[in-house]
Amino acid sequence: MPVYFYQPAEDSYLISDCVKKYVYKLKSKKIKVLDMGTGSGFQSKNLINFGIKKENISAADINAYAIREAKKLKISVIKSDLFDKIKNKKFNLIVFNPPYLPEDKYDKEIDTAGGKRGDEIITRFIQDLKSYLLPGGICFLLTSSLTPNSWKKEVKKQKLNMKKIKTKNIFFEKLYVWEIRV
Repeated sequence: MPVYFYQPAEDSYLISDCVKKYVYKLKSKKIKVLDMGTGSGFQSKNLINFGIKKENISAADINAYAIREAKKLKISVIKSDLFDKIKNKKFNLIVFNPPYLPEDKYDKEIDTAGGKRGDEIITRFIQDLKSYLLPGGICFLLTSSLTPNSWKKEVKKQKLNMKKIKTKNIFFEKLYVWEIRV
């Protein structure tokens, strides 16, 4: 049977490792979490395993198949193009492993291609991020050495604080996990 949503790969494991370290350092696991672009629900599953209660996890995706898969976890699931359908909610933690590759003739899939340049989805996400983070909240975002850096201009424009916290060399690219705070 074909799979119609993103399956966990090196990038999924890399960002999950950062989330795990963050969650394990928390004094209280009573945080509200958004798994943006949930895909297979891999990050949400891990959050549950890291001690976050299901009722505190929301997952969002534009892909109806991903939504159906995430609902199996018995968490709050929202079919949304980024934050479009997420109204009046704020989170302590937002995890986003976005589509981050430039679109080309071989890859136009919504789960991997982040637009013609590769960072259009990330830029749109950053434009709204501040409105969805609680005070002291944090976002973990994954990008690649193949992702253009123009999204970083939006981070500065939104007056967000950002630092690279993890790098991994894989086959033909480097993966980066960014910690973003208000």
